[in-house]
Amino acid sequence: MTLPHAVIIAGGKGTRLGGVRKADLRLGRVRQLDRVISALGKVVNPILVAGGPPEHRLDLPPTCVAVPDRDSPSAGPLAGLAAAVTHLTESGIIDGLLVSVAVDTAFLPTDFVSRLIDGLDDGTAAFAAWGEDFYPPNAVWRLGHLQDLPRAIDGASGPASLKSLQRSLGARRVDWTEHAGANPFANINTLADLLALQRIALG
Repeated sequence: MTLPHAVIIAGGKGTRLGGVRKADLRLGRVRQLDRVISALGKVVNPILVAGGPPEHRLDLPPTCVAVPDRDSPSAGPLAGLAAAVTHLTESGIIDGLLVSVAVDTAFLPTDFVSRLIDGLDDGTAAFAAWGEDFYPPNAVWRLGHLQDLPRAIDGASGPASLKSLQRSLGARRVDWTEHAGANPFANINTLADLLALQRIALG
């Protein structure tokens, strides 16, 4: 199987956490960015890390490269995905698969990439779900269908969110409910989330 490219969406400001960068949070003494990198397993190196505007710098391992957001009205995960597409296109890569994942997915399952790709099959995009919850940033995309995304978000006609982009692509839902007793995509938005996941990590 040809390895997919990967982008970690890490541009969030962590406002509800007091402005702490989620990538630098430590659960069980392991930095969150490093947790996600490890769980991704076999993907193309370097792993892309979308850290937001150029001035928002993260300390990255040598297996990663920063891809800053474009100068565009869009922000958040959609801008991070567009930044990855821009980087790959400028590197001459316009086909293949791109896996995206939110950096605050504390316990990303180690079968994340393989199950998403299996669930994608011949589709254009697929996203992760657990029960009634679904996670648009945790997804796989066919690069050939994203080539217009960077230009689209620069104008008023582009998608408003990853969710709307996936809807337009007919993205498939890949459910982990039968494969995980607890939600493997629980993320860190509040201090309560952080404390709950920290207890699990130190369990």
